[in-house]
Amino acid sequence: MSERAIVVVPTYNERENLPKLVERLFSQNAGLEILVVDDSSPDGTGAWVSETAAREPHLHLLSRTAKNGLGRAYLAGFQWAIDHGYDLVVQMDADFSHNPDDVPKLLAGIRENNADLAIGSRYAGGIRVINWPLKRLVLSVGASFYVKWITGLPIWDPTGGFKCWRRNTLEAIGLNSIRSNGYGFQVEMTHRTWRHGFRVVEVPIIFSDRVEGTSKMSKKIVVEALFMVWRLLIQSGFSRTPKKS
Repeated sequence: MSERAIVVVPTYNERENLPKLVERLFSQNAGLEILVVDDSSPDGTGAWVSETAAREPHLHLLSRTAKNGLGRAYLAGFQWAIDHGYDLVVQMDADFSHNPDDVPKLLAGIRENNADLAIGSRYAGGIRVINWPLKRLVLSVGASFYVKWITGLPIWDPTGGFKCWRRNTLEAIGLNSIRSNGYGFQVEMTHRTWRHGFRVVEVPIIFSDRVEGTSKMSKKIVVEALFMVWRLLIQSGFSRTPKKS
């Protein structure tokens, strides 16, 4: 039996981008399904998904009553995917910074490498980022080295948010105990997967900054990530190596 795959897309005011994203994703694979996790977007994002899902059975909507952060949205989407029996769960942004044409690469990264987590990596094998100001690029690359230096996590792009998970990986790492929400959420999820002894692979992608809409980045998200990595080190008993698989 073939594995069921779903793409989890958190949204808040992404009415401009979402119809084009959904169309592109469905063009990649006829069997692919999409779950939009919408935080009650005032621009009608959720309403569009609801109307479209009525005639498209592979499109699903999970509505949340309040804007509660990217990490919480992903966790809600992951749990929905687990509860509904999907085998592979892709996470991606709605703003086209993650290229929907790369979703098959992530699925292949899992299947061909017998991996538990595949990361769409901006930095493995070189820097592949388009339309970012130098300051933000330096911050992102520096954060990657910062995470590796403190935690030992051997990943070139630990803050990247374009990933594919096996369901059993998400079930094993304890979603209910994940505490961070922004960049820290991406690092905490990957670090916990690695520490559990699961196989993590990086799939090179080209990352392009959003063209439409506004970025959700904030100083609070950056500060959370800076301090969160020290918490991860303490929680792991100051170990910088994974557990035996």
